Amino acid sequence: MNFDNFKKILPKITKIPLPGISSQLKMAPAMREKELERLEIRMKNARTSAVMALFYPNAARETNFVLILRKTYHGVHSNQVGFPGGKTEPDDINHEATALRETEEEVGVEGQRIEIVRKITSTYIPPSNFVVHPFIGILHETPTFIPQASEVADIIEVALADFLSERAVIQQELTTSYMKKVQVPAFYLNNHVVWGATAMMLSEVKDIISKAISN
Repeated sequence: MNFDNFKKILPKITKIPLPGISSQLKMAPAMREKELERLEIRMKNARTSAVMALFYPNAARETNFVLILRKTYHGVHSNQVGFPGGKTEPDDINHEATALRETEEEVGVEGQRIEIVRKITSTYIPPSNFVVHPFIGILHETPTFIPQASEVADIIEVALADFLSERAVIQQELTTSYMKKVQVPAFYLNNHVVWGATAMMLSEVKDIISKAISN
């Protein structure tokens, strides 16, 4: 999708009612649905974080967004694909500030250059006990990404057109540190499998943008 055309639908994106959990559950692993039944109990002691779904024009003025591949480490999100973002720090004045700061740290895009379009539905991640606050942001020029050496293994640039295609949704068998050989819904984006909380948040992003395009 041409970036100039994408910018034209931004007013619609800001006004569309959030589909929320109904969108997220489309891409939720089966065990996640069971965890959500105990959501209120677990969330009382959860930590907070924020992430950024950052859209921008590539060199051909087509609309992309950026994901990152996290480095391998001793943790539940090791070697997984996600949005730029991270945990809330004491100096962050709000969740938006967290998302902007973490995006700058992880992919090198200065927060002051990012226009926040809107906040979307928060997501609880049971394995790490985090509540994630996601934001849609826009960058009006083609960025030069600088991955954070300590945390980011790869920058993944995704074409919006590929993301909106039904071919991007797959079923994938996965084994992680906390589950073995389970089938999960996922997005297949730029040769990477994206699942779990990131896929759930992406599902809402997809539904919002698709509705804005069709209206």
